Amino acid sequence: MTVRTALLQGVRLLEDGGIAVPRLTAEVLLAHAMRCERVRLVAHSDDELKEVEWLHYGRYLHERLQGKPTQYITRRQEFYGREFRVTPDVLIPRPETEHVVEAALRLARDSRRVVDVGTGSGALAVTLKLETDAEVWATDISPAALIVARENAVRLGAPVHFAACDLMEAIATATMDLVVSNPPYVPIRERAGLQREVRDWEPHVALFAGESGFDLYDRIVADARRVLGPGGWLILELGFGSLNHVTGLLSGWDDLRIEPDLAGIPRVAAARARNA
Repeated sequence: MTVRTALLQGVRLLEDGGIAVPRLTAEVLLAHAMRCERVRLVAHSDDELKEVEWLHYGRYLHERLQGKPTQYITRRQEFYGREFRVTPDVLIPRPETEHVVEAALRLARDSRRVVDVGTGSGALAVTLKLETDAEVWATDISPAALIVARENAVRLGAPVHFAACDLMEAIATATMDLVVSNPPYVPIRERAGLQREVRDWEPHVALFAGESGFDLYDRIVADARRVLGPGGWLILELGFGSLNHVTGLLSGWDDLRIEPDLAGIPRVAAARARNA
């Protein structure tokens, strides 16, 4: 079985299974099976696969056809130009969340102490630590997620402090200059309509936020008033349909800003704690 033939067969299987971007997916899975970069597949398309490579590739294709996201198969996802390890214990970092980083770097780069609430893979916390001089904390209610986040921090050389707690319970009053979060924001009632890759594989604690989808926004905004010092920034990723609710929560804050993504969709809400 050559690389070219393996790719053709993989693409056909993925197409028949209704998997999006079948060619790219087949390339990523085959490269992972061969422990090489995708570019090598083109340069060595006539090479014969080793038996172990073919076996791994077949297993990966089967897993993807069962709905398992490619990132959980390869255990990798790029975020802000860095490769993060991901497992089913953490939400897969999305490109949209990079807008939170960009807003933080633009509005609050001089922050001395930062906390990432519900860190998951650690993507926000690790990135902000590597992009600024701040002391960065990261919290999560899931001990399993914190293991993944800590491994990413160590591997990428980011000295982040981690705390296992519900939101900001472990953070002292008026100790932070910046709070960032990509909180759960999917209403439970929308569970059945989610893609199976999300519904059946990503951690529900990182997805769902009560019947309305606003439960975590309510709690984070309320407690951020306690955690932030005067003039500190709160920066949140916005979920679909959350704009009006979140702007209402932030109506008593200063310098409220809503920032869209490249498609013009409101993606980030940022505001400053009012000075006493």
